[in-house]
Amino acid sequence: MKKPLILVTNDDGITAPGLRNLVSFMAEIGDVVVVAPDSPQSGMGHAITIDNTLYVKQMKTNLLRNIHQEYSCSGTPADCVKLALQEILDRKPDICVSGINHGSNSSINVIYSGTMSAAIEAGIEGVPAIGFSLCDFSWEANFKAAKKHIITIVSEALANGIPKGVVLNVNIPKLEEKEIKGVKICRQARANWKEKFDKRTNPMGKDYYWLTGEFELLDKGEDTDEWALSQGYISVVPTQFDLTAHHAIHHINNWNLNEH
Repeated sequence: MKKPLILVTNDDGITAPGLRNLVSFMAEIGDVVVVAPDSPQSGMGHAITIDNTLYVKQMKTNLLRNIHQEYSCSGTPADCVKLALQEILDRKPDICVSGINHGSNSSINVIYSGTMSAAIEAGIEGVPAIGFSLCDFSWEANFKAAKKHIITIVSEALANGIPKGVVLNVNIPKLEEKEIKGVKICRQARANWKEKFDKRTNPMGKDYYWLTGEFELLDKGEDTDEWALSQGYISVVPTQFDLTAHHAIHHINNWNLNEH
């Protein structure tokens, strides 16, 4: 039986431990091709490169069995997926997995996430896609704790399909394997960042700013990703890239937009 072709990407860069772990997990399921940024691209959202050239370099690494090729790309996570689908792969992959991100992409963080934007780019192109994130920013984080759950989620997605126009946003709590209670399908929690800028002055007298902030959870529901993570569960949020607020169409249709 032909093994599935799995495209692996991320936003932390091709050498990031999260990606290296995800690659090894996917090699147990199918044939893997890696196309990832050559440097960290966290917080890039769905940015694409339109004012500069893009470079792709095939990596010479000690490849695991079932890993056909690895490429580093000078662009963003979305660029990596575009190049993989249009220039590198000779057929459409059966699934694209992005991550494992160093840090959470739950709740409102999904908007800024390069990890999820790579998965969404694949979804836009009709490729089933999943973004994986671990709620631990440490470079030495324990990515293997959720290995069996990650393999199960990807295997189930391959077997059953992901609804058209939907990408899965998977977040993993910072726990040991025995402490993870299971997986919950959730909605995105309503939250925000209470942001501020730390203003400083450099030795030349020029002002500069560091963005800082505190995460504000505004949602007390027990069906959200934030609640699931706080209770020791892996959260899976079906995310759509159709941003239409369908519930608002009727309201705005009542405006007198053609009367002026």
